[in-house]
Amino acid sequence: MKTIILILTLTFISTICYPWGPTGHRTVGEVAEQHLNKKAQKALAQILGQQSIAIAATWMDEVRSDSLYNYMEDWHWVTILDGQTYDQSPKNPKGDVIQTLERIIAELKSHKLNAKDELERVRMLIHLVGDIHQPMHVGGKDDRGGNDVKVSWFRSDSNLHRVWDSDLIDDTKLSYTELAESLEKPDVKKIAELQKASVRDYASESMTYRTQIYTIGNGKLGYPYSYRNFHIVRTRLLQAGIRLAGILNDIYGK
Repeated sequence: MKTIILILTLTFISTICYPWGPTGHRTVGEVAEQHLNKKAQKALAQILGQQSIAIAATWMDEVRSDSLYNYMEDWHWVTILDGQTYDQSPKNPKGDVIQTLERIIAELKSHKLNAKDELERVRMLIHLVGDIHQPMHVGGKDDRGGNDVKVSWFRSDSNLHRVWDSDLIDDTKLSYTELAESLEKPDVKKIAELQKASVRDYASESMTYRTQIYTIGNGKLGYPYSYRNFHIVRTRLLQAGIRLAGILNDIYGK
């Protein structure tokens, strides 16, 4: 039994998972930029060296080619078994996206980091808030987050994870700025409501989409699948951007 639990816990290990892809992550960053207060904008411009949040959003994927950052490999995802909470589910000893987000938010709020560590933590925060809103990065099956679910996307070989990382988004042919502009423009009340959610709430929300995501019929995916599911992508990108801004405003905007 312990062996089975360990296997489920380590579902994603040694798996290449690129959540959202560059366009999705940069969309999250672009939305966040639009909801920062002035004090937070000024602080982040200094920390990021005038680089935008949108461009900084892909850093954690870019450094995968540098072995010095291999320790971050498992921080992009979490396994929460169906019918269980995060606390009830077995934990990956190498860490996960929930543990990492909660830790780095606390570290950034302490305002005790040196400049190098603060820059890296901010980049991680930007990226991982996007990751946890990508439903396939809160896994509950022994399929490496959908990487083992082979499908076709408009007759090209793909897998269910890749469909949600990039295929659905790339098929729109929108840039990250265009995609961000196309998203809903929530009012102040809705923004405040979204920003009240916790990191664990983000993960719980991602879990609610599992049945719909895995409804793939014969695995030949295209327009019907996109029509049924792209609103989820749009919702999660918007939520991630607004919530990222809320976290950054809380850390740097007071």
